[in-house]
Amino acid sequence: MKVVGIILVVVGVLALVYQGFTYTTERQVVDLGIAEVRTQETENVPIPAYVGVILVAAGVGAILWASRSGSA
Repeated sequence: MKVVGIILVVVGVLALVYQGFTYTTERQVVDLGIAEVRTQETENVPIPAYVGVILVAAGVGAILWASRSGSA
């Protein structure tokens, strides 16, 4: 349970620091047989700050719960 808590804390801190992620998709616009035209589109996915705070709090809670119950 402590490992899950640590992972949640790390992911939560990363969410607070980066506040989202970006990915690129490629799309075919025109296909004329031997010739084709493609375009790349960049998408931004924002992660709200409260998600990071919730993840950090859940991670700390899991770590505390695991240490009090005596499980590794």
